[in-house]
Amino acid sequence: MQGVLSAKVVLVMYGDYQDPKSADVYKLIKDIKRELNASSGEDYLCFVFRHFPQAQIHPHAQRAAQVAEAAAAQGKFWLMHDTLFTHQQNLENGYLVEYANDLGLDIPQFLKELSKHAHIDRIHKDIEGGIHSGVTTAPALFINNIRYAGRWRMTELMATIVAANHYLNQ
Repeated sequence: MQGVLSAKVVLVMYGDYQDPKSADVYKLIKDIKRELNASSGEDYLCFVFRHFPQAQIHPHAQRAAQVAEAAAAQGKFWLMHDTLFTHQQNLENGYLVEYANDLGLDIPQFLKELSKHAHIDRIHKDIEGGIHSGVTTAPALFINNIRYAGRWRMTELMATIVAANHYLNQ
């Protein structure tokens, strides 16, 4: 989570690290966050990422989600998160260890957690939550608990986020 849950707008994204559209939507959200933080302050938007690996079409997505959570255990979730989306063409095990090393993670701890699937329950919880909310594919966005059904464009998504805040304040 980036931001505080008491923010005016809570944006939840269900994503898959191997999915190009998830990467595009995440880049869009980063731009929107940057713009909103500059114009409206840090407490305007809370961004929550939830794992929704689509293993049937993206064979490395589940492992990448585990890697993100192993990085989270060492306080580096968002750095790994950005790295995985940036390098989504290279998510095989060797690359994943390289990314962990580049981020300064404790590699023995990292490898131990991966081999024991220490974070798989967390990922399954995200998937189950998504399915419960009607998510069938990534990416999926919810703005203040309402599924976003608009286009994946800066202007439309920004307008929906701003409208969600105004709706709350009526």
